[in-house]
Amino acid sequence: MVSEEEWSVSGDDSDFYESSRRTTRPAKRRKLNERGRAKPKKAGIKAEASEARMQPFSLDPVLEALRQQSTMDWEDDRDSRDSFETIIEPLLPEYEESERTFLQSKGRLDEMSTVLYPLSRDEARKIRDGVKSDTQPSTMIALLSAKSRMQPNILRKLLLNRIPSYEQQGTLTPLPTLRAESSVNPQILDALYGIQTTPYNSSFLSRLQGKIGHDHDGAIAVDWETRTPWMNLMCDIREHYSLAHPDREQPVEVDAPITYGCLQACHLPQVHDLLARVFWEGVNVRDSLDYSPEKCTVVATYKKLVVGAAFLSSPQETYITYLVVRAGWDNSQIASSMLYHLIIRNPNKDITLHVSINNPAMLLYNRFGFKAEEFIVGFYEDYLDPNSPQSKNAFRLRLRR
Repeated sequence: MVSEEEWSVSGDDSDFYESSRRTTRPAKRRKLNERGRAKPKKAGIKAEASEARMQPFSLDPVLEALRQQSTMDWEDDRDSRDSFETIIEPLLPEYEESERTFLQSKGRLDEMSTVLYPLSRDEARKIRDGVKSDTQPSTMIALLSAKSRMQPNILRKLLLNRIPSYEQQGTLTPLPTLRAESSVNPQILDALYGIQTTPYNSSFLSRLQGKIGHDHDGAIAVDWETRTPWMNLMCDIREHYSLAHPDREQPVEVDAPITYGCLQACHLPQVHDLLARVFWEGVNVRDSLDYSPEKCTVVATYKKLVVGAAFLSSPQETYITYLVVRAGWDNSQIASSMLYHLIIRNPNKDITLHVSINNPAMLLYNRFGFKAEEFIVGFYEDYLDPNSPQSKNAFRLRLRR
C-alpha cells in the first residue's frame, strides 16, 4: 500500500504504474522443445520489447477525485443521517418496554412473595466481574457466579423455547392422516398375527441350511467347515453325472454339518455295524445308554449317517473302550474332536486305554498327552483275527489330570 504523502510527492503516476508493473509481473516461462530442454532466445530481441509497446496513461484525474470526495465526507451534518446512534436511539424506549413486559411475564413469586426475574446476560456478567474483583466473595455470590458460567443464559433459552403466538391461539388444525383401506380379510390378518413360531421348512434358517431340517437336540458341537474325503468324492460323482447327462434331472445335494452328540437308541444299529467292521463281531454298547451317556459317549453324525463314535466305560472308571471312525471319513479331525469332548466332559479324572502298538492312533493319543505306562504281550489275541495286520501286543496309556 502507498500512503497519501507518497502520492503527493510522486510527480507522475504513470511512472509509478510502470515501476510497480515491472516489479510485480511474473517471469515468463521459457518454451521447451520436444526433448524437454529450454529453447534458446533469439539474438537481438530484448525482454522489455513487449513493455515498450504499451502506451502510458495517467490516473491523476481519478485519484484527485477520490481525494476530494474523502475530504468532503462528514463535512455536512446531513451525512450523519445514516449513523448508528441516529437509527438505534429512537428504538431504545420501545426495546426497554418490550424487555420489561417480557420479564414481567416470566417472573415468579418466591416463598416471601417477592417477584424473581431471570438474569440477563449483562447482569450475569456483572456478577461474575464482581466476584473476580472481590477478594472474599460471599458463598451465595460465588454459587450464583458458578451457575451463570455452567448453565446457558436463561433469557436466551426462554426466547428460543418460546411457543409462537399462532400455536398458542390454536389457529392451526392438523390434517387427518389418510389411511389406505385394506381389502384383506380380517380373519387372515388375525391368523397371521396369531402365529407364534415358524415351521422349519418355511423359516429363513431352512434357506441357509437346506429344506430338510436337522435335529440338533442334545448336540455337543456342530461343524460346518470340515470336508471329508467321502464328501468330496460324492461331490465329484454328482458333477460327473451332470456333465455326462445334462438333459436329465440333476441331483440336488443339501449341505449339512457334522454333528457331535450323545448316544441315542436310534444310533445303535449303525454303531454296532461300524464297530464290527473296524474291530470284531459281537460288540454291543447298548448298556452305555444306562451309564450317563451325556458324559461317556460321543457320536458323530452326518445327516442320518453315523460316521464316528467314542465310549467310556463309566463316569467312575474313565476307561476308553472304543474310538472308531468310518472309512472315508478319517483324516478329518473327527477322532480328535470326539476324544476332546470326552476329555472335557470328564474333568479332574485320569483317563486310560489300551491300543495296539502299530495302531496309527498312537500319534493322536500322544498329541493329547497320553503316556505309555505298560507294555502287554498278546493283549488282543482273543479278539483280533489271526490274519489281521494289527499287532496283538498293546500299550496301556494314561492321561493324568
